[in-house]
Amino acid sequence: MSQVTVRSVTYQLDGQTYESRVAFDASHTGPRPGLLMAPNWMGVSAGAEKIAQDVAAKGYVVLIADIYGQAIRPQDNDQAGAAMMPLKNDRALLRKRMQAAFEQLQAQTEANVDTTRLATFGFCFGGCCALELARSGVPVKAAVSFHGTLDTPNVNDAKHIKGSVLVLHGAADPFVPKEQLPAFEAEMDAAGVDWQLLSYGGAVHSFTDTHANLPGKMMYDAKTAARAFKSMHNLLEEVFSA
Repeated sequence: MSQVTVRSVTYQLDGQTYESRVAFDASHTGPRPGLLMAPNWMGVSAGAEKIAQDVAAKGYVVLIADIYGQAIRPQDNDQAGAAMMPLKNDRALLRKRMQAAFEQLQAQTEANVDTTRLATFGFCFGGCCALELARSGVPVKAAVSFHGTLDTPNVNDAKHIKGSVLVLHGAADPFVPKEQLPAFEAEMDAAGVDWQLLSYGGAVHSFTDTHANLPGKMMYDAKTAARAFKSMHNLLEEVFSA
């Protein structure tokens, strides 16, 4: 029986304390693939932990990246936006924090991670974070974005991507400008990346977030969420067995 445990992982970066969470099935002691999860703009939260637990139950060690720092835990959308925007506007800093969390996934001693099988995934702002981490050239076999923005300041960085890329997009998402889709496709093609973009009809922003309830803008969609997670797990199974 699955016994998914969540533990804290605390570390320092530039004199600031960060506290990520690591989720894993405590009943298995052998090495498992490691996944770095970038949460939505609310950061490390109970909702993020629930997703991490569900994914970890499939046989992974999942570390939730603390992008903001231990002292910043947004309680509402205004606080989340205030924490997110400085990083969205400074992709170098965003990448630095994601890389620090990626290093923690490999270095933490709570669970046994197979460091030859690593990937990243994220939601909304976290989807942007997952793609930026891949563009930085870290050795991930896959990067998956759920309803995230696709733009990046330097499209040439895509040449550093080492693994497959999967974008799971709500076709009616008002927060991801439609022009970003062909620009993303051109970016990936120019870099020779193995990429997929799945666009789900009728789905808006935050379709995996069970608390999203703003019709036409941010709305949970159980069917789309199930399809999207299935697509991620199919890709992870493929890249980790290659």
